[in-house]
Amino acid sequence: MENPKENTNNFIGVNEKIGWGRAFLLGTQHVLAMDLYIAPIIIASLLALGSDTSFFVQMCFLAAGIATLIQTVGGLKLPVVQGPSYIPVGALAAIGGKLGLGAVFGALLPGALLIALLGYPLKVFAKTVKKIIPPLVGGTVIVIVGISLMPTAFTSLYDGDVKTNLIVSAVTAIVLVVMMLLGRKTSGSGTFFRLTSVVIAIIVGTIVASFFGSVSFAKVAEAKWFSLPTAFPFGKPEFNLQAVLTMVFIYFIILIETTGTWFVVSTVTGEKLNEKRLNKGAVGEGLGCFVGGIAGGTPMTGYSSNAGIIAITKVASKRAIIAAGIILVLLGLMPKLATIITCVPLTVINAIFGIVCVAIIMNGLKVIQKVTINDRNMMVIGIPILLTIGTMGIPAEVMSSVPDFVNYILSSGTAVGAIAVLILNLIIPASKEDQAEAAKHAITE
Repeated sequence: MENPKENTNNFIGVNEKIGWGRAFLLGTQHVLAMDLYIAPIIIASLLALGSDTSFFVQMCFLAAGIATLIQTVGGLKLPVVQGPSYIPVGALAAIGGKLGLGAVFGALLPGALLIALLGYPLKVFAKTVKKIIPPLVGGTVIVIVGISLMPTAFTSLYDGDVKTNLIVSAVTAIVLVVMMLLGRKTSGSGTFFRLTSVVIAIIVGTIVASFFGSVSFAKVAEAKWFSLPTAFPFGKPEFNLQAVLTMVFIYFIILIETTGTWFVVSTVTGEKLNEKRLNKGAVGEGLGCFVGGIAGGTPMTGYSSNAGIIAITKVASKRAIIAAGIILVLLGLMPKLATIITCVPLTVINAIFGIVCVAIIMNGLKVIQKVTINDRNMMVIGIPILLTIGTMGIPAEVMSSVPDFVNYILSSGTAVGAIAVLILNLIIPASKEDQAEAAKHAITE
């Protein structure tokens, strides 16, 4: 039975209830700080969806909302917001280009169900994680997640007017940091700044961007107020064996990615990942991805950026994430609202994202600092980080020359680093002291 964590340093725990007004304010911050629409827009472009792109983004919002509610209420039961994963971008583009949209959405379903089955009734997921992911691996994966996401914070800087983008990004980031510092006070104005830090930074950044003509709400007027979803909106699913097997493999990589997110959230909130929670998390992940396939969206994964928001606001209450899930569902049902989100300049979102990545990395280092850094552990930690950074710099012509199977892995620095740390931890012999240290912090039953 789960017990609420003691409220220390003015930190609101996972099982502590907050008012719904505050919950929706915080939920809005979580949604605004996520680049939820970027992966769908990239995928839509690669699949040549054309005029259906806005609808595709809308369905991804809907699927993310439902997946978040599934995971928070009945699955992992931790404050994790689900959203479209970047890992399957290359695979979905390849399948769609060769076999069509029907094969794309048909390939999403079997793998999603398999992930769910690994949690229940098979109950093998947690045992696998318990065996191969000690704190050394978990902490390194968290650091890798933060490092691999960091370049995203800079992608929009060089798109268009670099000087303007630098000014907008710098103002946004500075406002967020100032709000965080002001939020260190334990009561009064400190609480206000801590809870509203992200929203204030986004509003200020958007206002600054508007001075440079970088904000346009023209598309909002054209969007509909309400739109009901349908199952398989892009056509009847087709089950091609090669496409299905490809996506099964991709799902396992996504599962490694999302497990890293769970470790981040566990570290930030102080909630332990026991076997029951991990197995239910796998079920939630699988069902969320299954919903994504039916709704016409993409595979879902837990977003580490939300752990960063929790670290900034010091509010881990599940109510805030439930509110975020409800907001995402509304965005999926109300195109006009979804369009407003996409009007926030990418330079503003990415500036927030950069600070969030810093918070993620620091929480990973908190886990690693409990581990003795001997020669063996230094290699287990350092080489995956090196490979993660190296993967992010692979030229496009090299990526296009490798087999699709390899391309899928190399397209994600998180996947490369996570796989590397798992393998190195298994093949490099551990001393008795290392084994005792790992057992001390092992996942409980």
